[in-house]
Amino acid sequence: MKRITVLLLIALRATLSTAQQSPANSPATEPENKQAQNLLEAFERGRFQGNFRSYFMATDNTRDLTDYHAWAAGGSLFFQTAPWHGFSAGMGGMFNYKILASDLTAKDPRTGAVNRYEIGLFDVENPQNNNNLDRVEELWLRYTHKKASITIGQQALQSPFINHQDGRMRPTVESGVWVETNAVKNTKIEGGWLWRISPRSTVRWYDIGASIGLYPRGLNPDGTASGYPENVQSAGIALLGITRQVGKRTRIQVWDQYVENVFNTAFAQADYTHPLQNGHKLLFGLQLAHQDALADGGNPDVSKTYFEKGGQSNTISTQAGWARGNWQALAAYTRVTADGRFLSPREWGREPFYTFITRERMEGYGDSHSATGRVIWQTTDKKLRMEAAYGHFYLPDVRDNALNKYAFPAFNQFNFDVRYAFGGTLRGLRAQFIYVWKGRLGEVYDNDKYVINKVDMSLYNLILNYSFSAGGK
Repeated sequence: MKRITVLLLIALRATLSTAQQSPANSPATEPENKQAQNLLEAFERGRFQGNFRSYFMATDNTRDLTDYHAWAAGGSLFFQTAPWHGFSAGMGGMFNYKILASDLTAKDPRTGAVNRYEIGLFDVENPQNNNNLDRVEELWLRYTHKKASITIGQQALQSPFINHQDGRMRPTVESGVWVETNAVKNTKIEGGWLWRISPRSTVRWYDIGASIGLYPRGLNPDGTASGYPENVQSAGIALLGITRQVGKRTRIQVWDQYVENVFNTAFAQADYTHPLQNGHKLLFGLQLAHQDALADGGNPDVSKTYFEKGGQSNTISTQAGWARGNWQALAAYTRVTADGRFLSPREWGREPFYTFITRERMEGYGDSHSATGRVIWQTTDKKLRMEAAYGHFYLPDVRDNALNKYAFPAFNQFNFDVRYAFGGTLRGLRAQFIYVWKGRLGEVYDNDKYVINKVDMSLYNLILNYSFSAGGK
């Protein structure tokens, strides 16, 4: 907590200095690219953003299988200087605490299974750590020149397979060097080299190899327990992404993610919007992903490697939809071929496929079919938003370990997501409620280890966020 306290004092000092020196009728903010005249002014004109978060989650498993609940609360604070000779700096951290929770370390007496969802509100590496949950998330230096920038240090990045995935109390953040440029018209080019990651639901920073395996590890293709946690060897991750707007209707992005000594993922996505009369629009999307193992896939010992030597995977995802005004309806399909499991460390982010529904992923499976539909509506002022989603996910048999890493049965899932942004005296407060139901489609052979925390269950989420910002004078 000492580190977070220091960050808080820095941000408050900068904000108070700005408030004391700025006239009451001055504009709320100056242009973001206006340069400070000296280093002191860069800090005095800095801006900070904060967030307080409350998260209650409960799992209702079928029959007498163990149920769980937890309530966490905390906050984050981020400070960024104004630019000075093109340079700016940012720093930020978070903290959170357990308000109440069932015993998240206890094993289910029938299956021996442990908690899956609620532990993510705290520290997955140490389930008994409910209070020492502070983390410095961002600490970076950036240089910006014209339409390009380079950032080095701890930062929060968004890419198809490495992203915030902030569906708990803290997002995933990375340490490395990142370059962005918009010098080419209608085109954004970005990429860099990452050497450390602090995954969601953790409090420490890890080398790239060590960050793989903090979440449930699943099974090797031969059915034995995966031995890759703490045994993957990798110097870092190279990322390159190109996003281009083609005309007014088409957006294309191409990415390559090279995990040294482990695997490579190539990803492409194209989205097209076709306008119709009276404000109606048709939406179409196509995604392709191909993966190859590199070297030994992380470790020469086949029982300790992450990506099977010589392995590969291929995925295609499509989407079609309609939109008009406040309404949107989408249908999507994803196919992971039988060439191999689609693998992407869950510690790094969620998958980008069109069929993704909150609280489940297709990572770890091959020879799978997923089909989803969703309807989204929001008020004109965007204060209220509701989404209903339903999907069928056909996976290989739970005993087919070569293509079913987590021994997960085929399932269907329904999600209902309601979000509301308050106004007036409660401006800055946002509420969200997510209900998730999962049914079973696949065979479980009368073994509840394939059921608990996976299917025949409901999951309840109630989230409150209060966000604020100040400074920037």
